[in-house]
Amino acid sequence: MKGEHWWKASEPALAHCVMTDDLNKRALVIGASGGIGSAVAGSLEGRGWDVVRLSRREHRFDVTDPNRVAEALEGLQGTFDLIFVAVGILAAPDGAPEKSLDAIEAESMQQVFAVNTIGPALILRHAADLLSRDRRGVIATLSARVGSIGDNKIGGWYSYRASKAALNQIVHGAAIELGRTHKQAICVALHPGTVETPFTAKYAGRHKTVPAVEAAKNLIALVEGLTPDQTGKFFDYAGKEIVW
Repeated sequence: MKGEHWWKASEPALAHCVMTDDLNKRALVIGASGGIGSAVAGSLEGRGWDVVRLSRREHRFDVTDPNRVAEALEGLQGTFDLIFVAVGILAAPDGAPEKSLDAIEAESMQQVFAVNTIGPALILRHAADLLSRDRRGVIATLSARVGSIGDNKIGGWYSYRASKAALNQIVHGAAIELGRTHKQAICVALHPGTVETPFTAKYAGRHKTVPAVEAAKNLIALVEGLTPDQTGKFFDYAGKEIVW
């Protein structure tokens, strides 16, 4: 596969502390030009993983285009130990998360759902072909704590909250379906915390933030510790389960 396609795998950047088990691992990072996605890909490469990166900015991989998603994912060869989906927007371009019901606009809400919910769903359509049936494989999709219905105490951010709540349902359903054929598959939704990226720059407020590199290390450590009986769940970066 290397050298043949625009979604080619990056060459491993081996560090002194590379673990032997990491040398034969493969990861697919979708949204790899974003703050978290780029940090996750870089961290894995630094440990010797063979990482395939896909992003809209560098590869014209548009998660809102079903044909583009199918073309890219069906063109990949082999299976992956980790599929990390790091795509999302807080609001439509030039917009902002709604503070009240009066601020809801249909077109803006559709754009948020297209990226945050439908995009990952289109990716998950191909999950069965990208994971081995014979060994452990993880699909980790970035969600957000504000997508939790049970944790919503202040309202607002209607499009973003609803898109992530819908995403959580899709991840949960995908975990059930995958589990029927891929007994060692783990499909989860993850809350990364408030990460220092352009994505959160205007909205971090009083929330404690962490650098993208630190967030990536937290998420990778979490993913590595998951077991198949935890599939279909929603976790924060520290491994604590979040109420739906």
